[in-house]
Amino acid sequence: MRGNGLGFDFDQLITREHTESVKFDARKSVFGTDQVIPLWVADMDFAAPQAVTRALGARARHPVYGYSLFPESLYQSMIDWFASRHGWHIERDWILLAPGVVPSLHAAAIAFAAEGEGIIIQPPVYPPFFSSVQKTGRRVIENPLQWVDGEYRMDLEHLAACAQQGARMLVLCSPHNPVGRVWRREELEGLLEITRQHDLLVVSDDIHCDLVFDGHRQQMLASMATREDRIITALAPSKTFNIPGMGLSALVIADAGQRQAIKRVFDSLHMQQANPFSIVAFEAAYRHGGPWLDALLPYLQSNMQFVRQYLQQHVPQIRCAQAQGTYLLWLDCRALGMTDGQLKAFFIQKAGVGLNPGISFGAAGSGYMRINIGTRRALLQQALEQIRDAVQAHVATALGRESR
Repeated sequence: MRGNGLGFDFDQLITREHTESVKFDARKSVFGTDQVIPLWVADMDFAAPQAVTRALGARARHPVYGYSLFPESLYQSMIDWFASRHGWHIERDWILLAPGVVPSLHAAAIAFAAEGEGIIIQPPVYPPFFSSVQKTGRRVIENPLQWVDGEYRMDLEHLAACAQQGARMLVLCSPHNPVGRVWRREELEGLLEITRQHDLLVVSDDIHCDLVFDGHRQQMLASMATREDRIITALAPSKTFNIPGMGLSALVIADAGQRQAIKRVFDSLHMQQANPFSIVAFEAAYRHGGPWLDALLPYLQSNMQFVRQYLQQHVPQIRCAQAQGTYLLWLDCRALGMTDGQLKAFFIQKAGVGLNPGISFGAAGSGYMRINIGTRRALLQQALEQIRDAVQAHVATALGRESR
């Protein structure tokens, strides 16, 4: 942000077209046109921390890019980050490096549930939560979030009922994508009590754990656990520091048997966990990326507030709950009176904006859209103005029909 005193300019225009960017260069295949402002897939339009680009440049200058080891300094960078930022003390032996969070969800489903057994998810939720269960032949058990007093909350009573349906595992999204909830300690304590009563293993996807706004605090579920609790935490620097293309992630698993169970799945697929560049980016981000993140968070929070205020003032037909974390906002578009297919077409063809349809996050997302605010304020404003114009035209057309 200009004027933040830290030298980071998140208003800088960085052209991403023709870099094989999924977000930009896949627009034609995803939306049917490349003439949309892309505010969909969860990566940001900001340059990564300079420490990361310097580390990548230094590694690139060595001309051999062979099979690589994970240095102990990489593990230590992660241990130090979570101790200082979250007060969570991870032991070195607990860390299992992995080829991404989504592959880790698949591996956990295979390792801890047999075919046909149930895995609980909490929709509306990130689509791979569904596919990691379905594609491995396990059974989805839905514990939908509830809208209560202006925020989404877990339905713990229903969760207990779900646990009695032959569930072996719960996949938690913390903070939650797409609704932006940062779970409070008492909510997680209630969840833990249910998992203890029903012997549920929890895989907690905490990939957005560093992207939490003022007034809220990320509670690492594993830091609340007892020795008997069965908790696996999926982490990565990818969302925090905008390096998702690097792929490398980590699982924190205190139980040696559970670590071996997931490692056996990875080994059976002979999955290469990383490359020389993802290794140096991972370590540089956790070791030196703190000041960049400290500058990013106020920018994201101001973007969130800007979107909410703009919609309230200019597009009251679209409601937006206040996000507590992530760079994703959940837009309630039900007042527009469209089917999910019509809603998707409306944003593409009328507004010229590429968003994620809410229905892709499960049936609970019907009538919603997800917007990625991890971009320049000027581009965000342009997208909102196009949405405003499209909604006003839609409302005018509807009124015209009624008057005839």
